Amino acid sequence: MDILKTILYVLFALNAIFLIGLVLMQEGKGGGLGNAFGGAGGEAFGHGVGSINRFTAFVAGSLMIIALALALIMKWDS
Repeated sequence: MDILKTILYVLFALNAIFLIGLVLMQEGKGGGLGNAFGGAGGEAFGHGVGSINRFTAFVAGSLMIIALALALIMKWDS
């Protein structure tokens, strides 16, 4: 069970860092950091801004699922 916890912790940390990067790449109402890199954030993951929003939602959902799995494993161990 320790190996599974370690794998989930690593996935959780990498997913959280990736989610932070995705959120910073998104274009806000005022432009934000999305324009700091030449507006390439939207094109990096598909056509237009809609796809990066869907991808961000997918990454955020997977972060929540990993967090729930970690919570259940911690409850199961104690």
